[in-house]
Amino acid sequence: MRVLLINGSPKENGNTSLALGEVARALNAEGITTQLVSIGKQTVQGCIACGWCGRTGKCTYTDDLYYKVWRAVKDGIDGLVVGSPVYYGGPNGSLCALLDRVFYSLGQQLQYKPAASVVVCRRGGASAAFDRLNNYFSMMNMPVVSSQYWNIVYGQTPGQVALDEEGMQTMRTLGRNMAWMIKRLNVAVDGHPEKEQPVWTNFIR
Repeated sequence: MRVLLINGSPKENGNTSLALGEVARALNAEGITTQLVSIGKQTVQGCIACGWCGRTGKCTYTDDLYYKVWRAVKDGIDGLVVGSPVYYGGPNGSLCALLDRVFYSLGQQLQYKPAASVVVCRRGGASAAFDRLNNYFSMMNMPVVSSQYWNIVYGQTPGQVALDEEGMQTMRTLGRNMAWMIKRLNVAVDGHPEKEQPVWTNFIR
């Protein structure tokens, strides 16, 4: 069983990395292996709505960052954790650009995989960023894993989140809860809920 963690911070070894590391250690302690993909300072192409992924199952832009995530999902993951710092009340724009492409092209493979988001902030905006990231999961039939509180840690300078004892405990609880959910889903005898044929509507007459 394996969980993919995506670090959406440009600082690969910053506070977001520390928060995700705490989640990963809790998962590892429960026998779940983890794989980390970091955006770092790489330039990230956004989705251009060309429809190529709908025909091929892969984004038309196969940059190294996207391909790392694509390969991890194709190889088989059992869960997903996405972490980001808070910028102006939202996640890092580069992370959202990547996730738009990932979820548009790999949505079918991600369905029913437990998922969670983690956000790091100095003071405010965490709830809005948290909600923004969770929208990816709620639109793809992905069970959202909860913790003992919102998955938020506080810190500004590198390493400062380690002083947020409640936040770090929330990360550990999240890891244990995700491991618990993954294990139970893997032994479920009734499979996934039956899906209806999609119905598409819009509001243009």
